[in-house]
Amino acid sequence: MSWWRRVTRSDPKSVNAALTDALRATWAIGWQPVDVWQVVRRRLDGKATDFLVGAIAEEAAHYAEPTVHPRWRAQLAELDATRWWPATQCFTEAYAARKNLNDVDVLELAAQVLHLLRILPPQPTLLPPPGSHTGAPAREDPGVDPKLLAKIRGLLAKAESTQFDEEADAFFAKAQELMSKYSLERGALEAPAGDPAVRTGGRRLWLENPYLGAKSMLVGTVAKANRCRAVLQEDPGFVTVLGEETDLELVEVLTTSLLVQAGKAMLAAGRRVDHTGTSRTRSFRQAFLVSYAGRIGERLNEASQRAEAEVTEAIGETRLLPVLAAKEHAVQQLLDRHYPKLATRRVSISNAAGWHAGRAAADLAVLDARRALGN
Repeated sequence: MSWWRRVTRSDPKSVNAALTDALRATWAIGWQPVDVWQVVRRRLDGKATDFLVGAIAEEAAHYAEPTVHPRWRAQLAELDATRWWPATQCFTEAYAARKNLNDVDVLELAAQVLHLLRILPPQPTLLPPPGSHTGAPAREDPGVDPKLLAKIRGLLAKAESTQFDEEADAFFAKAQELMSKYSLERGALEAPAGDPAVRTGGRRLWLENPYLGAKSMLVGTVAKANRCRAVLQEDPGFVTVLGEETDLELVEVLTTSLLVQAGKAMLAAGRRVDHTGTSRTRSFRQAFLVSYAGRIGERLNEASQRAEAEVTEAIGETRLLPVLAAKEHAVQQLLDRHYPKLATRRVSISNAAGWHAGRAAADLAVLDARRALGN
């Protein structure tokens, strides 16, 4: 009996088994815990979302920790998908008791979640499903240096909190320079002679409406400046960023901060109406974000080029160029494998004032990170 048919039986254990099987089938077609949570959060309600987190915790309890990828475990922690009920009790029984629900209430919640899981389309597999991770500890990617990551996050936090655009611009530029320099130096150091190894992967970055297309352009500019590629899927609403693992981690940190900064700058620009009193706020903000993304891309590229020049001077072109070529080749191969039929999407704008305001917001000061930071 399939997991979908089993849910028609209202006993808690059958519903519990149906949820577990459905989640495993969802992981098998490329979805991850945060992805599913995002879909349920957007399409159902808070009760269903809370129920889903418990179901994910129940399913996750079946695996030994070493067989679950570290990033998968991090997503479980992010969702607080931890088992709060005794191992002798199934989740649906415990949930019903905790929320004072009867079997029909639980069945209704489960049916909503199961229906949504059932219609999810396959996605590229960016992480091994739980139970299949076999990476030996000695071979695991150590990730970005925690000290550097803390320094970058500190710079971005200052950029988000300052009221002075020139200061924010300088902090942001410094973060990008540190990211680029670290990535290039690490790639050169880790590459074996004549055969630069590239660990590629992907991240899904979820975006909020409105202005999804314009926001995705901002993600794309950050990705491109850091030798990654970005693919937007408007429904359900995420951008998949593909690249070398170190670059991906840094892009994720920078993108999260930059989206905050862009939103703050857009809101600070205020609302707009035309001479007849008709609201032009939506077209203004769309144009603002598109223009902002374009100019930020230029600034990111400038910062990356400075970092590349410094690394080239330090280690020489003969060591750096093979690393850059290997990254580009590996990322393109990954893109072709996961998305063989990509289409270019253009975001239209119809508000010149928004365009100029967005560019001005991204171009208020010359990038001089060292001077602004007192270096």
